[in-house]
Amino acid sequence: MCASYGLDPRFTDAELMAEADEALIEGLREWAETNAGETLRPTGKNLRNLSPLVIDDGKEVVLEPAWWGFLVNGEPARFPSINTRSERLQERPGALKSRALVPATGWYELKKPERVWHEFGIDTGALFGMAAVTQRGRTADGQWFTCYSIVMRPAPPHLADIHDRMPVLIPTEFARDWLSAQGDRELIDEALLAAASLDERVIASPRADDKGTERLF
Repeated sequence: MCASYGLDPRFTDAELMAEADEALIEGLREWAETNAGETLRPTGKNLRNLSPLVIDDGKEVVLEPAWWGFLVNGEPARFPSINTRSERLQERPGALKSRALVPATGWYELKKPERVWHEFGIDTGALFGMAAVTQRGRTADGQWFTCYSIVMRPAPPHLADIHDRMPVLIPTEFARDWLSAQGDRELIDEALLAAASLDERVIASPRADDKGTERLF
């Protein structure tokens, strides 16, 4: 399960989209600088820590502040909704109707039984996109948000000893398809094949604070 990730403004390369708009990239960098290195976590009922999401609004690709996790009947979903298994989307492709990219420079997982947090990323500090499915949700006070759930897949062998699942990473050449193509079983199958092309570039390392001790979130 991916329950936290990072967006470092010092990202070295934009592996997000093949033709990423300069304003979009700078918008992400500015947001990350304002966030001051804070770990991105699921959105809370009271603390609405919205995170940037890349969507296709029908006219262009834009950034939108979004709610991580689904809202149901005005409240955060009672079922797990921050992640969606790729296998579930293959069985029920109807959930692929609305999709997005989650920009990140790394995600965090706990290796058990050692209880050591690891950071995963592409190469060293590259900006990349994680696949997400979205839906609109309303809070109890009547505010509407785009809500998102990060799509997860089985981890490749060189990462599975740390954690058995990982986000579906979308390579630049498939980003437009993920955002705007017809949402069906074929799309998720193609996304998984595209994601596998990045497997060898994914690296993992223990995550330590300034004192060299492992951080537990």
